[in-house]
Amino acid sequence: MQQFIEIYGFLSVILRGSISGALSLAVGGVAFLLLIAEPLAPRLGAAAEPIAARAGRIVFWSALALACLVSLDAAALATMLVGALELSFADALTADAVKADALAAAPALALAFTIRGGAARPLPLAAFAAALICARLGATHAISRLDNPPGLVAAELAHLTGVALWIGGIPYFLMALARAPDGEAQRAIGLRFSHLSTVAVAMIAAGGVAMSIVYIGAVENFYGAAYGVMVGAKTILFAGLLSLGALNFLAVRRSPADRGAFARLRRFAEVEIGVGWTVVFAAASLSSLPPAVDLARDRVSFAEIVERLTPQWPPRLESPDHSTLSVSLPQVQTARAEDATQTNDATAAAIAAQRNAEDIAWSEYNHHIAGLFVAAMGLLALLEHWRRLSPVARHWPMLMLGLAGFLFLRADEAVWPLGQLGLIESLRDPEIAQHRIFLALIIGFGIFEWRVRTRRVKAQWAPLAFPFITGVGGALLLAHSHGLSNIREEFLIEVTHTPLALVGLLASSARWLEIRLEGRGARIAGIVWPIAFTLAGLMLLAYREA
Repeated sequence: MQQFIEIYGFLSVILRGSISGALSLAVGGVAFLLLIAEPLAPRLGAAAEPIAARAGRIVFWSALALACLVSLDAAALATMLVGALELSFADALTADAVKADALAAAPALALAFTIRGGAARPLPLAAFAAALICARLGATHAISRLDNPPGLVAAELAHLTGVALWIGGIPYFLMALARAPDGEAQRAIGLRFSHLSTVAVAMIAAGGVAMSIVYIGAVENFYGAAYGVMVGAKTILFAGLLSLGALNFLAVRRSPADRGAFARLRRFAEVEIGVGWTVVFAAASLSSLPPAVDLARDRVSFAEIVERLTPQWPPRLESPDHSTLSVSLPQVQTARAEDATQTNDATAAAIAAQRNAEDIAWSEYNHHIAGLFVAAMGLLALLEHWRRLSPVARHWPMLMLGLAGFLFLRADEAVWPLGQLGLIESLRDPEIAQHRIFLALIIGFGIFEWRVRTRRVKAQWAPLAFPFITGVGGALLLAHSHGLSNIREEFLIEVTHTPLALVGLLASSARWLEIRLEGRGARIAGIVWPIAFTLAGLMLLAYREA
């Protein structure tokens, strides 16, 4: 049970993100059917029925997945409450958050069976979709707070609805464009979805601003607390989505004969899906944080943030000996060997307080060496564009294996082979488990991308593995947390990691466009993503913890 409690924080973020994604896909599909596919059916001709049928199947599976996910989330939360608060399972099921999940399962199942019934009936579909949004409100800060000002629930409702209409509707939009009979039909679909997206964006922006005023409250809360920083990251991602949406807005107003414009529209919309789902998971991570306005203590000053973000030069390229680290101290080793249920709060606090200067130097060295690897990969990927250097530079993905080996040894100093904590046992720690997931992504990417670059894998989809894995890594980094008892120090570490996640998402998006676009757009994107990789490496080289 203790192990489950320790991993619950990260598990809950993954579950909440998945729930928000399934909800958006189900509600967005209903809106697409009722507001776009059905009104445009006469202009779509024979393609109308296949488009509606395909959309209906996606809605069905999304709603069914949503019902399963909210049930799993309710069970996980109840189990955590039983273990943490020593409640009976029956009492845990009466918690408001558990009941909110259970409440959302009913309209999800109702929507699934209604859409499965055949012909779309507008009123029941709209009612069940609206019920899903309202049910999800129960898991938001707007409902859980006791001192909510009037209109906060309305702002949260507008925000949730806007995300579902826009982000949830993009996959249906792409599907319909691919099946549209001609350029005129594609333009009609694009114009309709553009109008719907404009309304959705307005709802997202209005709801987001209203919630930020309540939840953040003051400028110092925006930059001095984790909640404010995550809102800032979401705002940057939202701005990126708006830029892509603006390009598509212009594309749908081109002549139906301009096939190039509609091809670019589809590629930009594909990137919108990736960035949009990252925003959804960032929002899930945000929901697990206390609003910044409620953080009366442990707020970080602007001067402390500037000091932490000021580059350290030259980089730390010499590591302290492992025997000098706090995890090697006898009292810490003894405490770690004890059963977790027998370790009291005082002991845990003493362990956390023993992080010394050597620990900081160890971490900075790890980040700086990793920065050298990443910067080298970015520079080699850039040089790959030069024909003379390409035969050598194209092997840059193999540096990923060296990076993974380095991090495996050093990222978690208490873990085997350098530390005394067993490899399997260490996975109980959510932070270590997340590190291992990142390592698996790095190794998988390195080997596969090298095979793609050397043309050992020639499948058409193979090059897309790189932007997909990089995007997943960026999204996980946004949701990544460090289990430190010192809230201020944890926040300062997150401040340095959030820009890395954003740069990773930029590299992912640019590489996707390089593969999927043609001509000048592909060439520009092909320059952007290696530069983004190099920038990430420089950020790691500038990393500091003191």
